[in-house]
Amino acid sequence: MKRHLIRYLLAFFAVLITGYSSRRPTTDFDATPRTTIAYNELSDVKRFSSKTVNYSVFLLEDEKGILYVGARGAIYSLNSSNIMDGSQRTIHWEATPEKQTECLKKGKNNKTECFNHIKLLQRFNETHLYVCGTYAFSPLCTYIDDHNFTLPSIFEEGKEKCPYDPSKGFTGLIIDGGLYTATRYEFRSLPDIRRNLYQRSLKTEESPVHWLNDADFVTSALVQESVNSTVGDDDKIYYFFMERTGEETSSFLDKTQVARVARICKSDLGGKKILQKKWTSFLKARLVCSIPYYEVLKSAYTLDTGRWDTTVFYAAFLLKWRNMEASAICQYSISDMQKVFEGPYMAYQPNSHKWVRFNDIIPEPRPGSCITNELRSTGFNSSLDLPSKVLDFLKIHTLMYEEVKPIGEQPLLMKKNMVYTRIAVDRVLALDGTQYDVLFIGTGDGWIHKAVVVKSIVHIIEEVQVFKNPQPVENLVISKRQKSIYVGAQSEVLQLPLSTCNRYVSCYDCILARDPYCGWDGETCREATQEDRLQMTQDMQNGNEGCLDVAAEAPVQKNRTVLKGDDVLLQCDLSSNLAKAQWVVNGTESLPDVESRFRVGIDGLLITDTLPEHSGEYSCYAEENGLQSLLAVYTLSVLMELPKEKVDLEPTMVIVQLPTAASQTSSDMEFVYISIITILGGLCFVLLVVLLYVSCLQKRKGTYMVGNSQATNVELQTVSSNFKDKSDRGLNSHPDGCLQIIPGEATPASPTKNTPPPPPPPPPLPSEFTNGIATLPNMLRKMNGNSYMLLGQNEESTSPLYNSFTEELSKFLEKRKRTQLVEKLDESSV
Repeated sequence: MKRHLIRYLLAFFAVLITGYSSRRPTTDFDATPRTTIAYNELSDVKRFSSKTVNYSVFLLEDEKGILYVGARGAIYSLNSSNIMDGSQRTIHWEATPEKQTECLKKGKNNKTECFNHIKLLQRFNETHLYVCGTYAFSPLCTYIDDHNFTLPSIFEEGKEKCPYDPSKGFTGLIIDGGLYTATRYEFRSLPDIRRNLYQRSLKTEESPVHWLNDADFVTSALVQESVNSTVGDDDKIYYFFMERTGEETSSFLDKTQVARVARICKSDLGGKKILQKKWTSFLKARLVCSIPYYEVLKSAYTLDTGRWDTTVFYAAFLLKWRNMEASAICQYSISDMQKVFEGPYMAYQPNSHKWVRFNDIIPEPRPGSCITNELRSTGFNSSLDLPSKVLDFLKIHTLMYEEVKPIGEQPLLMKKNMVYTRIAVDRVLALDGTQYDVLFIGTGDGWIHKAVVVKSIVHIIEEVQVFKNPQPVENLVISKRQKSIYVGAQSEVLQLPLSTCNRYVSCYDCILARDPYCGWDGETCREATQEDRLQMTQDMQNGNEGCLDVAAEAPVQKNRTVLKGDDVLLQCDLSSNLAKAQWVVNGTESLPDVESRFRVGIDGLLITDTLPEHSGEYSCYAEENGLQSLLAVYTLSVLMELPKEKVDLEPTMVIVQLPTAASQTSSDMEFVYISIITILGGLCFVLLVVLLYVSCLQKRKGTYMVGNSQATNVELQTVSSNFKDKSDRGLNSHPDGCLQIIPGEATPASPTKNTPPPPPPPPPLPSEFTNGIATLPNMLRKMNGNSYMLLGQNEESTSPLYNSFTEELSKFLEKRKRTQLVEKLDESSV
């Protein structure tokens, strides 16, 4: 187990880091789309949506010009030339309330599962379609007359033809009146491949070894191998799916999902005694892209090349390991698949629970093969004639030993941090006479990657954001007649053109795109046709030839003028993600390598802290695949200061707007500084006025009194023995002329009560503090035994003791600082 684990982990990291194989550069596997078209840049896009959701099932009938769409609870018939022209026809097929109630009783979700999700939409005959839906976990099928396009009143049981659960993988085809489906059908059944309707019913075997191990089906395809067959072979149906592996013995790998491809013969009738009503041609093999144990098959597409023996299969894989994700595209040939199905078998050993290569004698006719002319000549006209030993062998030997590997044994494309959900392929004949495969790949977040395979390398032409709200692309169908691709998703159906050649505005742009649909006709880039191949230019192989003699239109020269020290950005927009900007100074010089002031970015050239020697002509070239095209030319002038004559000519200009962002920022900062200074000056002026006003109030003569209040804890009284002329105002006289602070609860003033008597005189000071000053007790008031404060005089004292009182008071207060009467000052102290 450890050996296998280490091997696969190393292989996975090798893919993510180095690109799977050293035979090809890493950049080929993580290709960058050349151009990016955002949602708001889309053109010529047609959209259709209705009141339902989940537009995931398509049936395109190109010759009739009809696109049938199956959604949740509805079927639509759209005009394939213009799906939004309003001519659509609609069939509403909703699950009844009774069925929805039954679905809820089964414990299912009434917002997602308990509806009629259309899963099968196929042409049954010339007049009718055959449609199946989950019908709230009670599948139903019916026939729809395409002429009337109305829902019939007769339905068939669909439990053998359609899954119960809309989330389960399903694929279905109607071939010669037979319905070939693959899914997990019933409520708790095992996955199965079945045939129903008007042919002999068949299905896969369940014992003693399960032919399908928890399989999840992706798609199926018919390959008409009987056409022009020299051996009289039969047509085959190929199934692509994921299932739990059984080849390894470790419990770790036993739970791992691997990709598979299986095949059956269309004319299979089952066995006569053994494998009755079971497939006698079922064989399966592992489908490998890059890392077998860590890849999930998301989509597969069968490219019809006109001959079955040149059929090519494309598959999209998701590579997952812990929190790492990458997507891969691989290409397979029908001949390689045939070799695997004609190769050695694997055998299961019950004792050791291991799958090993079967090396014993294989019975004849070869188990799992179709009936051919050689078998018919020996008496085996159908599978009912096969001997028991062949059928017994097939029951336990359906797995092939060899793997189906991609062409070149390596992926065509790998994209890191990308989830590819659907793939469709169109084969295009280019002007050089070569056919190129154009891939349309849908992503999990609503983008379409358009790519072309050139020399076994994928070149991504463009990436297009087709949905505003991210959602997985669930279906892709190509119409060569309408030159369109139809995109199905949860919210709507889109119709996009296969090519948008008018996006390429120059010959270089048209050639570098390497789009086989497009060519340069000398004036414009337009859709290429074989009739114009001699007059049009296209280079698919190299993507850089054909425009050497075409005179490119010179861009308009622009002027930039800045002051010394400013920053300036010279813009150069590159339309291609593969192009690099090359700057040339004064026609011949390149940018200094060590000059820190030059910074080349994706949006242009930024020159910081400009100097006069930076003046000159700057040209921006786009360099891509060996071609250079001129995109922008700037004439830069760096000034030491603004010209004086300009100021004289424009004396009324208040603000000079410079062309750079840095200069504009400098002007804005200067305006902010001036505004701040003005505001501060105004505040200083206001403060000066307030101070003058307060000073004038202090110099006014008079008596001040604070009225009594219930919330006041201090009573203020103005006492003065020096203002005899003011005693008539009802104030208490005091010989020292000081404002006393009397702590305590003030009595509320009341107009109906008499004024309370004045407080008792303070006790005399100790003898060491009197210093012979009799008036000191009247001028100071003790506050909580902690400190004293002299509030002030109303005017300059005329008492001869004033100066001595001031000196003594200073000494007294200085001593009080060093004499702490209590440990903590009271909050009422001032």
